[in-house]
Amino acid sequence: MNTAAPALSQSLLAAASAIAGVESGQSLTEALSELPSNVRPSAQALSFFAMRNWGLAMGLRHTLVEREPPSATLNALVGLSLLLLETSIRAGEQTPQPGTPVYAAHTLVDQAVAATQLQRSTASFKGLVNAVLRRFQRERQAVLADTADAPEVRFNHARWWVEALRKAYPDQWERLLDAANAHPPLTLRVNIRASSREAVMQAFAKEQIGAKAFGEAGIVLDVPRPVTSLPGYAQGWWSVQDAGAQLAAPLLGVRDGMRVLDACAAPGGKTAHLLELADIELTALDVDPARMARVEQNLERLRLLSPKVKLVAESATRAHLWWDGKPFDAVLADLPCTASGIVSRHPDIRWLRRESDVQQTAKLQREILDALWSVVAPGGKLLMATCSIFPQEGEMQAESFSKRHVQAQRLPAPGQLLPSRPDAEHPAGHDGFFYALFTRRS
Repeated sequence: MNTAAPALSQSLLAAASAIAGVESGQSLTEALSELPSNVRPSAQALSFFAMRNWGLAMGLRHTLVEREPPSATLNALVGLSLLLLETSIRAGEQTPQPGTPVYAAHTLVDQAVAATQLQRSTASFKGLVNAVLRRFQRERQAVLADTADAPEVRFNHARWWVEALRKAYPDQWERLLDAANAHPPLTLRVNIRASSREAVMQAFAKEQIGAKAFGEAGIVLDVPRPVTSLPGYAQGWWSVQDAGAQLAAPLLGVRDGMRVLDACAAPGGKTAHLLELADIELTALDVDPARMARVEQNLERLRLLSPKVKLVAESATRAHLWWDGKPFDAVLADLPCTASGIVSRHPDIRWLRRESDVQQTAKLQREILDALWSVVAPGGKLLMATCSIFPQEGEMQAESFSKRHVQAQRLPAPGQLLPSRPDAEHPAGHDGFFYALFTRRS
């Protein structure tokens, strides 16, 4: 295996390839997984930075490139190089944010041009890349002025997304957009069946890893780092889980002996949390067999698999294929959504989603909720959970569910949690989530 650090030109081309995947509708995670292992880490760092600032990149590219290049990778390379050139120049004028990639302007231009020579589809366009970047250096102030007022450039989100948040949260929408552009913390949840928070914190301190405790079993690292390098990973002492997501399992109040369903379970963080809280009979359900395999892997690492745990790859809406007819005491409906509350962790989401997706996912949510309600036992509970901040996938969905099902009594739950950044009071902050809890009247 080649472990040598790739040249900047190689990293630029690899990152551009991943970004081109996003621009064609592929998730950044999937696009990065297709890259050679030796360039993946540097390409990931560049592409994640780019996705948080891609509105600016698109604005600069639109102004400076008269005709879109025939190669999607070249088009992405132009946008990425313009973005990095602007942020590098800006870094000489003001202190950059942590994690901002900064290069000498002449080095960046030379390496961007060199990147075109590494792939046949881009090899004949080195003159274009050189000309665009040189022109930006000459006309920077005028180009920035031309693009400054576009919502995509100002907020680095799609225009429809900006308008949707402005409508839903007239007093908070700008803060929400800013929060989505921030780097998220690395938060963990201790597996209380394998260790204790005190023991994990001591192991971290021994390795000089700064961390703070929060909530019942949470830990937030002072500085994020690769999770596999942390003490206790192989032993299953903890899981990676956002502070907001850690609220889900306790809301159901599971107790020993209960029969529990975790629908839409992948990747298994909430599944594991339920199993950590009580000795239960649990069915975990997800429509994607590959994602269900990931649930199994996570439960194996945490030592939580047992004959009482049933993993099923099937749609929640097709209960006749997976339900044995015996009602569940508790159901976690972790519904599919636009994932608009976790954009800081997955910055490509803001460019992948379309305005029509909100209504489409809301429709799917209704179908899943109605199907799952039929398997809840009298006196049992159903928890609706989403990682969205769009009301159509949260409060509006919960209200509609209550109207459709007269036996559903709504219980206290957090409702809409808007994303918050770490501070002195809440050291972990949290992503955006929505929770609504219902019990089935006997």
